[in-house]
Amino acid sequence: MVLNLLFITTVIKSTFGVVTTGLWLIPLLLAAITYYRYDAVDPESRPLDQLNLWPEYDFIVVGSGSAGAVVANRLSEVRKWKVLLIEAGPDENEISDVPSLAAYLQLSKLDWAYKTEPSTKACLGMQNNRCNWPRGRVLGGSSVLNYMLYVRGNRHDYDHWAALGNPGWDYEQVLHYFKKSEDNRNPYLSKSGYHGRGGLLTVQESPWHTPLVAAFVEAGTQLGYDNRDINGAQQAGFMIAQGTIRRGSRCSTAKAFLRPIRQRPNFHLSMNSHVTRVIIEPGTMRAQAVEFVKHGKVYRIAARREVILSAGAINTPQLMMLSGLGPSKHLQQHGIRVLQDLPVGENMQDHVGMGGLTFLVDKPVAIVQDRFNPTAVTFQYVLRERGPMTTLGGVEGLAFVHTPYSNRSIDWPDIQFHMAPASINSDNGARVKKVMGLKESIYQEVYHPIANKDSWTIMPLLLRPRSRGTVRLRSANPFHYPLIDANYFNDPLDAKTLVEGAKIALRVAEAEVFKQFGSRLWRKPLPNCKQHKFLSDAYLECQVRTISMTIYHPCGTAKMGPSWDPEAVVDPRLRVYGVRGLRVIDASIMPTISSGNTNAPVIMIAEKGADLIKEDWLHNPEYKVKRQDSQGYTRHGKSDNRLIDCPCDDNRDAALSVH
Repeated sequence: MVLNLLFITTVIKSTFGVVTTGLWLIPLLLAAITYYRYDAVDPESRPLDQLNLWPEYDFIVVGSGSAGAVVANRLSEVRKWKVLLIEAGPDENEISDVPSLAAYLQLSKLDWAYKTEPSTKACLGMQNNRCNWPRGRVLGGSSVLNYMLYVRGNRHDYDHWAALGNPGWDYEQVLHYFKKSEDNRNPYLSKSGYHGRGGLLTVQESPWHTPLVAAFVEAGTQLGYDNRDINGAQQAGFMIAQGTIRRGSRCSTAKAFLRPIRQRPNFHLSMNSHVTRVIIEPGTMRAQAVEFVKHGKVYRIAARREVILSAGAINTPQLMMLSGLGPSKHLQQHGIRVLQDLPVGENMQDHVGMGGLTFLVDKPVAIVQDRFNPTAVTFQYVLRERGPMTTLGGVEGLAFVHTPYSNRSIDWPDIQFHMAPASINSDNGARVKKVMGLKESIYQEVYHPIANKDSWTIMPLLLRPRSRGTVRLRSANPFHYPLIDANYFNDPLDAKTLVEGAKIALRVAEAEVFKQFGSRLWRKPLPNCKQHKFLSDAYLECQVRTISMTIYHPCGTAKMGPSWDPEAVVDPRLRVYGVRGLRVIDASIMPTISSGNTNAPVIMIAEKGADLIKEDWLHNPEYKVKRQDSQGYTRHGKSDNRLIDCPCDDNRDAALSVH
């Protein structure tokens, strides 16, 4: 027991940098100890970090997040294919299992901890006018850091993708891949034609709710919106949130897709491995190998068939540009040889929301951290898989509504609500303000006076932003973080749409059903917005630009499109234009952002992308050519550059991808 306690204390220290004091340390320790013991006997235990890598694999997948874990699983189903999955971070730890502790993973060593560049149009209430952009640097990627919300988006999103020149990406065809992954454990949904049973990814409601979420859903009906399955036939409406949880704990893509295949002989995983570039042979323009650094050593591993970039909408374009694929002028500025001039890093989109709406209630029905008995809450979670620790990062309700800027004649809402039975004040400034990056002066003036008081919030977010941002290299050093320009509200209509969403949120909060709790808006104005009449359009726009919050959904930086689209980086089969043997399979390929949380759509993209690879290599004659001798690269340490023979099966065809 003492050894376990010491081990878990080390885990918490390594994750958060410090061990916090106070009663909340107790449930962290108890939950972590329990899950540490559980993993020790779990038949689907943690994947193994392969130390003895082969010099060559058929497929190399870069990034083990919501996409990469799925791709590696599906490709390794073909026994004759050798698959290597490379992840920059470590494995998940015990803290990531607990759904309610999602915020504690952000800004930890499991997070790339990116920040946007300073802005004069958004993030004005954040330190240095920069928004925090969490991205998972861990096995399972951002599916380990996110709030686990399972939202597929709108059918019109995917029909629009197909209309842009991407055949096979319409809603009817992608629905198959949503259902393929899913194991929906809600009886009233799982038998519908829109959900799957028996997939690897568990989806269900949190087993614990506050009464506020029921009031939220009922308030929606009073405004004329149905209580419906937002992942079903129609989207506009209100619903208790569903998430990727299993037995009350987070179900990341690492748990769902990698643990079951940990003993496949044709699958290798290399963690703590920072990829620095994809090696592309200039003459043939073929992706030959991947170079990465692990424990201070440089490795160069050859790809017999393809390299798949699944590093996410920030790291994938960064890696492409470091490898010579991107805007020629930008690459030349950093002394990088241009192999293919492509609009990499353009077209970046994200869901931006307005934070800060806070409604106080008189009854003790909200989540107030200091009120919970730590021991009781922990044992409720550990022994019964229930209780407040199972909440989806604190979010309980979801809704999709129309503003006057949307076309009500079709079911394609332009605003989404996240409802939470807590707000910025609910933890006495311990974590939420840090995760947001909120300026201390704003917190002290507006939210500190109501610290630890029962409250709830609605956060409206913009579903289809018109503004576009960019990802650029800071330098040619692969260990330097990229420059992220979110460019929020560059199109003024984005801010105006979000203002209309905030006005609808206020109407929801004024519904009769909330009066039973004594619910009322906290009317303390933001200090930099006092010149405007409180709750006027001008004031709300000021709040939109002040407490601008990413919903952690960057995408679009390696756009999918037909050959005649000048903004396209990959074709509809996700192959990079002008480069053989290289694909992108992650959120980067989205032509336009999906209308809702992006984790489920990225998993869908990975399922479909893996099938596209199988179709090409197993059924397309162009992908089977005369066998050639194949050589792989590996380099350990500083200078070993020798070519060595590939230990591959000589009976296999050495196939080169042909576009």
